[in-house]
Amino acid sequence: MMNNTWPILTPESLIPSPESQLPGLYVHIPFCKTKCPYCDFYSVTDTDSVDRWLGALKTEIGIYRELFPHFDSIYLGGGTPSLLDAPTFERLMKILRSHWPGNPDEEVTLEANPDDITREKLSHYRSMGVNRLSLGVQSFDDRELKFLRRRHTATWAKRAIEMVRSCGFANFGIDLMYGLKGQTREKWLSTLVQAVKYDPSHLSCYQLTIESGTPFGLLKAKGALTIPKEGVQRKFFFDTSLFLSDHGFIHYEISNFAKGQGCISHHNTKYWTHAPYLGIGPAAHSFLNGKRWWNYRSVDRYCAALHDGVAPIEGFEILTEDQMKLESLYFGFRTAQGLAVLDLPGPEDRVSRVLEELIKARLIMIRNGQITPTEKGFLVADRIPLMFAV
Repeated sequence: MMNNTWPILTPESLIPSPESQLPGLYVHIPFCKTKCPYCDFYSVTDTDSVDRWLGALKTEIGIYRELFPHFDSIYLGGGTPSLLDAPTFERLMKILRSHWPGNPDEEVTLEANPDDITREKLSHYRSMGVNRLSLGVQSFDDRELKFLRRRHTATWAKRAIEMVRSCGFANFGIDLMYGLKGQTREKWLSTLVQAVKYDPSHLSCYQLTIESGTPFGLLKAKGALTIPKEGVQRKFFFDTSLFLSDHGFIHYEISNFAKGQGCISHHNTKYWTHAPYLGIGPAAHSFLNGKRWWNYRSVDRYCAALHDGVAPIEGFEILTEDQMKLESLYFGFRTAQGLAVLDLPGPEDRVSRVLEELIKARLIMIRNGQITPTEKGFLVADRIPLMFAV
C-alpha cells in the first residue's frame, strides 16, 4: 500500500476526467548513450539501473489505475526510448498493457534516434503497438550534426528514415533544429528540402535554445559560443513556416507542422488544451482537473521512493481559476486553434482596445469570434497574454 502523503493523491482528489476528455499517458525513459550539449531534459548515461527503473515504473502505475482508467494516447519519450533493447521494451509495453489494454484508435508514439534504428527494432515496435515515430534527426548536414554532438551522420539519418518508410510507418515525424552556429539560410532551406522529400506526416522545427547549466550554456556564459542573432532567427522562423506551408503542412503550433489535420500530434495537443495527462517515470509531469504534479528528477530518488512505498512526487500545484485562464491564454496564442474572444479576461472596452492594437500590428486574426495568431504573432506568443493582464 502506497503512503500517499501528497494532497494531490488524497481520496477527494481522485476524480477521473470526463469521458469526453480521455487522458494521455507520457512515459519518461531517462536513458541516453550520451548527453547532447544543448539538452535540458532529464536523462542519465548509466543504464545499469534500467531494471530497477522498470520495476519502480510498475509500482507507480499501481497508484493511478483508478484515477486514470483509460487513455487514447501514449507517448514514450526521454531520454532515448529507442536505446532499450527488444526484451526490455517488450517488458515495458506488457507492464503498460496489463493495466491499460488500449483501443484501436489509440495513438502510440515512440521517440527514436536514427543510429538506434534497425529493421528488427522497427518490426518489434509495430508488433508492440507503436504506430507513430518521432525521429530526432536535427540536421542533414554532417558539420551541423558534429556541432550538436549527435551520434549519427547525415547518411545514417537518411537511411533510418528510409527504413521507417519501408517498414510501414506511414505516420512518422522528423525533428529538426535551426539557429545553429554558422548555419546559413541556404543550409537550413536545404535541410527542409531534404526532409519533405521523405514525405513525413509531421515536422518539428525547433530554434536552438541555450539553457543555463547545459554544456552549451556554460560555453555561452564564457563567450565561447555564439549563435545567430534574434533578427536572423526570426528569418529562419518565417522561412520555415512559408516553405512548409507551400509544401502542404499546417503550422498548428509554434514549432510543429502536420501534413493535414489527421497528422497533428494528438498527444501533444493535450498539453496545450488543459486536457488530462499522466506522466510516469523520473521527472515526468501530470495534470488533472486543475492539479499539476511532477516526479523526482532523479532515477535513484524515484526508485527509492517507490521501493519505500511512497509516491515519487517532488512537488505539485493546484491552479486557481485565474491561473487556469492565464495558462489558457498562453496556450491559445501558441496554437493555430487559438482561443475565443469571450475567453479573454478584463473589461470589455479594454479587451477591445488590446485586440484592435494586435490586429493593427498583424499579430492576430479574428474570425467568427475566434482569435488565431498570425505567423508574426507566433513569434511573440509569450508576450501577448501580458497585454490582457489587469
